[in-house]
Amino acid sequence: MVSDPLEARLGYLLKHVQAELARTSAEALAPFGMDGHELAVLVVLAGPEQLSQIEAAGRLGVDRTTMVALLDGLEQRGLVERRRSPQDRRRNIVELTDAGRERMGRAEEARLAAERRFLAPLDDPTAATLVRALRALLPGR
Repeated sequence: MVSDPLEARLGYLLKHVQAELARTSAEALAPFGMDGHELAVLVVLAGPEQLSQIEAAGRLGVDRTTMVALLDGLEQRGLVERRRSPQDRRRNIVELTDAGRERMGRAEEARLAAERRFLAPLDDPTAATLVRALRALLPGR
């Protein structure tokens, strides 16, 4: 039986669980001098294809202004570099630097370990079912 009537509401549960996961992730990423948004940018840019700023923003679901601010910060720290596309001079290609790739790898390991600790109250099959169920609820999946 649920003692708090709010704990029977999906929205309440999702909001508070997400806030706790965000706090846990922030603590794990702090030693790397980045937050979850910045790590997500690095992960998207580490993919096999070269992406423009606009393409990376689209993959992350952020607007252009936010993407520029994220990239400016990452570029100032030497983690990414922007260059003009040789095929289209209006297009900026963004790539990880070696330092960015190394930092991303270490930060991703820390994020994954934090996620495992967060999910520790669930057994492995239940945690996997939760992730699959949440993925199924994403629009367009």
